[in-house]
Order: sequence, then C-alpha cells, then structure tokens
Amino acid sequence: MTLTKNDTQNLTQLGQKVSVPSCPEEAVLERIANPHPGKSYMVRFTAPEFTSLCPITSQPDFAHIIIDYVPNDWIIESKSLKLYLTSFRNHGAFHEACTLTIATTLVERLAPLWLRIGAYWYPRGGIPIDVFWQTSSPPKDVWIAKQKVPPYRGRG
Repeated sequence: MTLTKNDTQNLTQLGQKVSVPSCPEEAVLERIANPHPGKSYMVRFTAPEFTSLCPITSQPDFAHIIIDYVPNDWIIESKSLKLYLTSFRNHGAFHEACTLTIATTLVERLAPLWLRIGAYWYPRGGIPIDVFWQTSSPPKDVWIAKQKVPPYRGRG
C-alpha cells in the first residue's frame, strides 16, 4: 500500500520548518494510518542521544532510549516523535518519569497492539539507571528483536 497525499494531508510538521517544542506538553505527536493493517510487525525507534534535566539540580541527564511497538491502526510520524523527544531537553523530571511519560503518551496516541520502552540512562551520582516498561506480553506471531544495549561499563 502506498501512502497518498490524502493519507498525510493532516500532518503539520513533516516537510515544514518547525520549532522545537519547549516542553513535552506542547509537543504534537502526529500519526499516520497503518499502511499494512492486519499484518503484525515490529517498529523500532532508537534515540541514542536523549537528554532531559534533573528536576532538583537542573543538571543534564542523558539516555539511550529504544521504543519498540507493534502497530494496530496507527503508526507514529517520525519527525513528530523526534520533536517530542527533543522537547524533554529543557524538561525537569526523574528518569522513571521521563521514560513512563514517553511510553504512556505513545500508547494513548497510537493504541498499539504492543509497546515496550528501554531507557538506558547514563550515570547520575555514579549509578546508571535503566528503566523498562511494556504494555503486555508481546504478540506471539511477531519477531521481537532484542534491544542488546550493553550495561554501562564506564571507561574500561
């Protein structure tokens, strides 16, 4: 199935010069009708340079985030996801809050058959924090790739 102009006419960011939203609440996550309805497949987005702020110190926090999902009726438009993730850059929240906010917002917007997020945060105070969440068990008829992000090892 090929997407047509009608499929994408409601998109406001793709192909446009768009400013980065100042916070996640202002970001617009756009979706497109699944071009392969009825077929089960996994989609992966990897954000190896995710940043947010510590809500107490305002110091930057960095993470490698992987979002995997099995679409139902909708897929996420990738530029809007990129802008959404970038909107956390000046947003103060703990690692767990950032991770679950991203996941639950995507679930609310897409209603996927399945979604998981792995957020591999770099050390704060010498301790790396990894946060994982998924909606349910993955569908049996879909190949679910391993995330394969190695644990933090420091410089050695």
